[in-house]
Amino acid sequence: MSDQKNLIIAIAVSVAIMLGFQFFVEAPKQEKLRQQQVAQQQAQTPTAPGAAPGAVPGAPDASGLPALPSLAQQVDQAASRDKALGETPRVKIEGKRLFGSLSLVGGRIDDVVLPEYRETIEKDSKPIHLFSPTGGPSPYYAEFGWTASGSSVALPTGQTRWTADKDVLRPGQPVTLTWENGQGLVFSRKIEIDENYLFTVTQSVENKGGTAVTLFPYALVSRHGTPHTDGLYILHEGPVGVFREKASDGGTLKELSYKDLSDDKAREYDSVGGWVGFTDKYWQAVLVPGAEQSVKARFTHAKPASGVDRYQADYLGGGQQLEAGKSISATSLLFAGAKEVKLIDRYEETHKIAKFELSIDWGWFHFLTKPMFYSIDYLKGLLGNIGLAMLAVTVIVKLIFFPLAYKSYVAMSSMKKLQPEMQKMREKYGEDRAKMQQELMALYKKEKVNPAAGCLPILLQIPVFFALYKVLYIAIEMRHAPFYGWIRDLSAPDPTTWMNGFGLLPWDVPHLGPLQILSIGVWPIIMGISMFLQMKMNPTPPDPVQQKIFALMPLVFTFMLGSFAAGLVIYWSWNNTLSILQQYVIMRRMGVKIGGGAETPDPAQKPPAAKPKK
Repeated sequence: MSDQKNLIIAIAVSVAIMLGFQFFVEAPKQEKLRQQQVAQQQAQTPTAPGAAPGAVPGAPDASGLPALPSLAQQVDQAASRDKALGETPRVKIEGKRLFGSLSLVGGRIDDVVLPEYRETIEKDSKPIHLFSPTGGPSPYYAEFGWTASGSSVALPTGQTRWTADKDVLRPGQPVTLTWENGQGLVFSRKIEIDENYLFTVTQSVENKGGTAVTLFPYALVSRHGTPHTDGLYILHEGPVGVFREKASDGGTLKELSYKDLSDDKAREYDSVGGWVGFTDKYWQAVLVPGAEQSVKARFTHAKPASGVDRYQADYLGGGQQLEAGKSISATSLLFAGAKEVKLIDRYEETHKIAKFELSIDWGWFHFLTKPMFYSIDYLKGLLGNIGLAMLAVTVIVKLIFFPLAYKSYVAMSSMKKLQPEMQKMREKYGEDRAKMQQELMALYKKEKVNPAAGCLPILLQIPVFFALYKVLYIAIEMRHAPFYGWIRDLSAPDPTTWMNGFGLLPWDVPHLGPLQILSIGVWPIIMGISMFLQMKMNPTPPDPVQQKIFALMPLVFTFMLGSFAAGLVIYWSWNNTLSILQQYVIMRRMGVKIGGGAETPDPAQKPPAAKPKK
């Protein structure tokens, strides 16, 4: 009776903790994010950034290096995106996989749209807007330029009006921006785009005057407003970069959260090559200096009076001496687009970008997660559907681990045979658990049964399950991938729910907030049934409390996985089904009843040959 009481208390406490976390932690967190987004859209300030009051552009900072454009005075104006785009002259961007424009005021790349990707699976859904200009909601842009130390030379800023040699930027048709400072320096900026998401920006300065000057090239990505993130431990979203101490170094990955920067302390890294920027779940904006270029990279944050946070990822190159009659140049790459696995890998190889593949968060099980993705992607090409490819991979994994699984299921079947004997022990020793354990160990030793061997299939399933979970969660190739029937997006939860008869009843079910976990669909229920059937085939735990806990596990997992990606639930259901079939065949061959105990072996099967006596 005390065991049952303890079990009920444990379940009640667990449910209370889960609901309390949703109500008192997650709900306020989501409300805070919503309020931040509202504040961001209501901020009213100038449209372009400027230097801090009294500061001289290019004046050295505390480190003695020339300062980059300041974040502290950059504040957004509440205007529509279209209105903000219309307030400055622009050069159109017509790429094969993105479109948008760059502003001739400041020479920024601040308008990038990804037409192949939509916000939702609905046909009228808007395309993904990655970059947006200042003067509108959520400014996000890339800027390039030069700065100087201890010099009064006029340099281009965020307000500089450039002249373009073309009206449209296309692959194979670069655009060159030019500007003269009136002191003999001619600045030019050649911008190219490839057939995907990579911009190449080559900055040049020609000295037509008579005075030499030292200039430092820079590149930055500025992001206004704290973006919404999933906030899960398994996925990094935020400031990210790889930095190398020397050119031969493989590089070190640095991942920071937006909260990490809230103390307004710059995070600085000396690097040779590498890359720096911001990553989202499926998209990223990353700056890449030359592979041999020594730079000082950093992440910074500021929060002006408007209350809208500003984040910046940038790097500053080494000083270049510009003599009279000479010219200097610096080249940067900007990746602004979708984190497609094959494309990222190709850029890493062709442009020698150190560990660029890590911009996709493969996690600690990188060695397993990435091969899992490529296996699914390859089979998708053969089968025509990611869902079918995922099921095929499950079969292949089952075949690979079959020898180990076979031994494990044999051990579990042997345990199943001992159930009648174990039941007699429970009746004989009652509450004397010490004596019960002693007799059980003696029984296991006598029958040469390892009670822990049955755990092997579960242990084998865990890393595979986690790898598949990562692939479904992080890979953009899985985003909005359809299956069959009502599953139109394998990366989203099952859209059906028992609350409206799985769509048969004529009403919509509202989002239940923290209680959304109760709104489970068809596939989670199928998964729960398959898990129940599989557990019925396993040996019954000797401890009554363990028996009750194991009996509740299918129900708990049904609700827990109800909010997971449908692809993951389908995988688990399919894996359970294969395991049931595999275990059923082995148990039948060993003469074990599915419901417990032993049965008469199949007469059609020959009994195992007796071992000769020595």
